[in-house]
Amino acid sequence: MLGYAAVPAQKNHRPRIGVPWRTAVEEMQRSRGAYERYLRTVRAAGGEPVEISLSLTPAALKRMAESLDGVILPGSPADVEPRRFGSLGHPQSAHPDKRREHTDDGLLHHALARGKPVLAICYGAQLLNVHLHGTLVQDIPSELPNPMDHDGGARRTESLHRIRIQSGQLAKLAGGSSARVNSSHHQSVCKPGRGLRVAARAPDGVIEALEWTGGPGWAFGVQWHPERMPDDPFAAALFRKLVREAQGVAGEPKARPRRARRHPRRSKSSR
Repeated sequence: MLGYAAVPAQKNHRPRIGVPWRTAVEEMQRSRGAYERYLRTVRAAGGEPVEISLSLTPAALKRMAESLDGVILPGSPADVEPRRFGSLGHPQSAHPDKRREHTDDGLLHHALARGKPVLAICYGAQLLNVHLHGTLVQDIPSELPNPMDHDGGARRTESLHRIRIQSGQLAKLAGGSSARVNSSHHQSVCKPGRGLRVAARAPDGVIEALEWTGGPGWAFGVQWHPERMPDDPFAAALFRKLVREAQGVAGEPKARPRRARRHPRRSKSSR
């Protein structure tokens, strides 16, 4: 029979921040530069990035989640499976990535239950919302009236715009109620999921950030790409905050299996 023993945290420990990604070699080669931005930004903020395969079994994914101190859900060229939020899809929707969704769902389930910090970016923010039973705008240009350019239009380049930030943790990190962010997405949050509140909007009303208020721990979903803005103070502050929150988790005693002590069987006369 196995029990668990507390293991004191090591001093000066760099918290382990999990970052899931695609596993196909050709996809990794094509998108490696974009992925490396997440890893570099985590290291710059004081964390230790941990690359997570999308091919893990449920048991292996659970063990991986337990070993992490925090999680980043990065962007993706995929779109979340629309049937998960009651839709039949949209002609402009990209194909879903079932392996990525399975991995993100497993990491989120563990992190939110254990109060581990999460920073969900672009696609990751949309997945966070759907994971908590929210819904999505599947194509901003065709579904919303008079929207801004959120995906770079035909140029498919990043656009820059300002966001209006609600009072709270995000405003403290931004140093005010407004900030300039980049943008390269065609979907967005429609109805926030359970335990999520809107933390920021674009001038056209599109939801740009979500804050987790449904339990312990720090978790945010942002629709922009802070990893692409390494010199921006607000972007850097987001990653530093993630790492600080993860350091609190890393400082807690870890659990490792041990054999439980056997007690001598009592005689009938002693019962």
